[in-house]
Amino acid sequence: MRILLLGGTSEASQMARVLADSGIYAVFSYAGRTAAPVTQPLPTRIGGFGGVAGLAAYLRAENITHVIDATHPFAARMSTNAVVACAMTGVALCALERPPWRVGAGDKWEAVPDTEAAALALPDHPARVFLAIGRQTLDVFIHKPQHFYLLRLVDRPEAPLPLPHAQAVIARGPFTLAEDLTLLREHGITHIVAKNAGGAGARAKLDAARELGLPVILIDRPVVPPRTVRHSTEDIMHWLVHGPEAVTARGV
Repeated sequence: MRILLLGGTSEASQMARVLADSGIYAVFSYAGRTAAPVTQPLPTRIGGFGGVAGLAAYLRAENITHVIDATHPFAARMSTNAVVACAMTGVALCALERPPWRVGAGDKWEAVPDTEAAALALPDHPARVFLAIGRQTLDVFIHKPQHFYLLRLVDRPEAPLPLPHAQAVIARGPFTLAEDLTLLREHGITHIVAKNAGGAGARAKLDAARELGLPVILIDRPVVPPRTVRHSTEDIMHWLVHGPEAVTARGV
């Protein structure tokens, strides 16, 4: 058994520890978007594969038997490439996926299909927006220049932000409710834009928004081709040993 673990999330780090403890051969792959990624207990590669063809070539060259996709729920291109490349090479694929967040009592959420729709959903009058979406798709908010935008990034930007009124806070999660309440209050935030990433590490901003009565514009996850999905490291390990049919029989 030779595993390629596509990482970049806290769940991927948990999976890496489980694989390392089990003694199964595995390689941890980072996309390379973070300057100082978390050190892993597995051999690590950093950088893209060069699309579907490059990933398929890697799987063949390294004799990979299983791929675990534990990338971010919004890394749709990588996840799609993994589905196609694994189908081409006959490599087994399973996604370790966080369940999405669900609206609860007291939440003021507006679900939108993509980043462009999130920008359109912001008010016309000036607002103070916590833009909790990373740095990859900021350009669409240029069309709402009247707002102040607060960003929280892992790495300090190498170039000026493309928004006229913006400030970046450099920090690495997970974050607590107290920390996010302080952040929102100190910056006078009136609106939050976030991706429905799920998980516990980035949930605090939504709980803080509920406590402060702030509206949240929540971007839906992108569509990924059908694939086997599990939600815990335990079920991934069961899949590795017994295959998807056995896990399904357990009612997971």
